[in-house]
Amino acid sequence: MFTFEVGSLLNVALILGTILTFAALLIWVERRLLGFFNDRLGPNRVGPFGILQSVADVIKLITKEDWVPPFADKFTFVVAPVIIPIVMLLSFAMIPFAPGVGIIDLNIGLLFIFAMAGLASYSAMLGGIASNNKFSLLGGLRAAGQMISYEVFMGISILGVVILSDSFVLRDIVEAQEGRWFVLPQFLGFIVFMVAALAESHRWPFDLPEGESEIISGFNTEYSGMKFGLFFVGEYIGMFFMAALIPVLFFGGWHAPFGLQVGNEIISGIFWMGAKTMAFVVFFILVRAALARPRYDQLMNYGWLVMLPLSLINLLITGAYVLAQGS
Repeated sequence: MFTFEVGSLLNVALILGTILTFAALLIWVERRLLGFFNDRLGPNRVGPFGILQSVADVIKLITKEDWVPPFADKFTFVVAPVIIPIVMLLSFAMIPFAPGVGIIDLNIGLLFIFAMAGLASYSAMLGGIASNNKFSLLGGLRAAGQMISYEVFMGISILGVVILSDSFVLRDIVEAQEGRWFVLPQFLGFIVFMVAALAESHRWPFDLPEGESEIISGFNTEYSGMKFGLFFVGEYIGMFFMAALIPVLFFGGWHAPFGLQVGNEIISGIFWMGAKTMAFVVFFILVRAALARPRYDQLMNYGWLVMLPLSLINLLITGAYVLAQGS
């Protein structure tokens, strides 16, 4: 029970605790890195290097008035913020962090992740509709259109990985990359997946559902207190999840680059999986600091006119290569 075996209580407790702790810490990491990228200080007053700023923010959110607008659909308004952190945490159950470290290895692991991604879009959509506010409604419609559209390209972009590994199980996909990471034969799919991951997690420059300059704050305009906090934490858990999923699919997961093993296979796997995940977290933050937000029509045109053809081309090339190898 208390051993490093997939599904053990030790694994579940450590993984869940790490995710929730890091999601809260990620807010401070992003602020500090944005300060560095923009040549300013960032949070540096509360605690050493401002690390307790996130704790102060949580206290502020808990003590703020938890207000429900009288014109809102109260039940849906309350339920909507709870959906996204729950489905993101359920998605993390599929991630293999190291040999023997993980919560569950489903034979439909990738399909389960996409099912959860589909449910996540309901959080923003229902929040926008239930608020009974025209700006919230626009944000909810934007979120639904953006997430449903980019899920199409994201799904097609990883079909090449499924073909090469011959499995939907994420642990099998990682083990299939022991000699060669899939980012090399699937570079086109990796690029499409990266862009779709930014759009799926509402990360800049694709934070159109929360476009402050156009629609105040989008679907969460009417939210305050811990309900707003749940949307906020859910977004950061989503970013953390995407940053962990990319190494699993394209960068060998827990496999050490160039054979640079650190300790035993479990310690080495956790170390390299964590290092690769952090590298993509930093990349997501750098993208926020470097790029401007496009218009919504540009976002949708980019998806359907550029991402869709690229993902289909990648799928055709991969299928042709596998057939040629088989013959």
